[in-house]
Amino acid sequence: MPHENHPAPEKVARSRILIVDDDPLSRRLVMRSLEHEYEVIECRSGLETMQMLEGAGPALVVLDYQMPDLNGAQVCELVRSSPDPEVAQCPIIMLTGHSNVAHEIECLRSGADDFVTKPLNVAVLRARIETHLRLHTLRKQLLAQNVELEAWRRRQEEDLEAARLTQQAILPARLPVLHGWDFAAQYLPLMRIGGDMYDWHKIHDGPLLVWITDATGHGASAALLTTLSKLLFRHAIAETQTPAGIMDYVEREFQAVFKGHSFMTAACLALNAEDGRITFCGAGQPPLLVSRTHGHVEFMRSMRPPLGLNKAEHSIEEGCDMAPGEALLLYTDGLYEIQNKSGARLGNEALAKLLPRASGGLTASVWLQEVIEKAGAYADSVLFPDDIAVFAARRE
Repeated sequence: MPHENHPAPEKVARSRILIVDDDPLSRRLVMRSLEHEYEVIECRSGLETMQMLEGAGPALVVLDYQMPDLNGAQVCELVRSSPDPEVAQCPIIMLTGHSNVAHEIECLRSGADDFVTKPLNVAVLRARIETHLRLHTLRKQLLAQNVELEAWRRRQEEDLEAARLTQQAILPARLPVLHGWDFAAQYLPLMRIGGDMYDWHKIHDGPLLVWITDATGHGASAALLTTLSKLLFRHAIAETQTPAGIMDYVEREFQAVFKGHSFMTAACLALNAEDGRITFCGAGQPPLLVSRTHGHVEFMRSMRPPLGLNKAEHSIEEGCDMAPGEALLLYTDGLYEIQNKSGARLGNEALAKLLPRASGGLTASVWLQEVIEKAGAYADSVLFPDDIAVFAARRE
């Protein structure tokens, strides 16, 4: 039969074990008991041990306690204090002729991973070596995974920061400027980025249009929807300039994109600067609050479900007139869903009672800040549970 050529078996790398003992006979005995399973190297003193660790790079050290220059505990302390993590973390098994508890504690406190008492039981030593080689390998793998995880975390942080800057960029950079009116707005995301959005556009010789949206979820996915909502509303006002018409347009486009698999609450407000007439249309959004000069707060509620849930009928809008000294608040649900320590939610009715008297001469900014601070005081140090977007307007 022809001779078959078989590939030579691959040489399996063996772990390198350093045996440290000043007694040549004892050292040779340990080496012979291990040389069939491991690559064994030797040295005879503590100082030589450090040189071997820094040069040969053994996977584990078997260290005798009783040595003339430095004992085993002192060598352990020297190894553990090395600035090189490969040296400092090398597993060490101490060989000791002492069996009292105080001596065992000294070995472990000095940095030994384990100890084996003399007279030496080779089977026990091999078992301890295998155990600590496995543990050391697992530690190195965990360290490598932690490094990868930290790098991934940094990339995520960078992505979130880029997303935050992008979201800040799509929020209006300035407030409307209308004669006889004062405005204020704030955006408080639960995370660095969120799903709430507000924007405005002044129609030439027409009303000021303001809209606010709240996308489902939090974080990056919700933040992407805020970008879409800005785009849809900007396209809508090129087609129509009534709140109801704008909401119908956004509903159609939103449905065309997501086909019922996502939704957002939204509201649109048209404000006529000259006569103080406002028109409101909401879709699953909290009611518009109008603070009257006599202290009463009027609610203008959403008349349709959130956008994207179903193909609803045409939107319904309602309106009212605002007198000088009166103010309105447009907001997302994070403001009224705040809870106190007992778990009681603030709610829209209680929020309305927190509104300062608009006729008190406060600027819109101060008026709005007071509302947010009062809501935060209700929470009594409990964090806001959701993103918050708020827009306030006050007729001077």
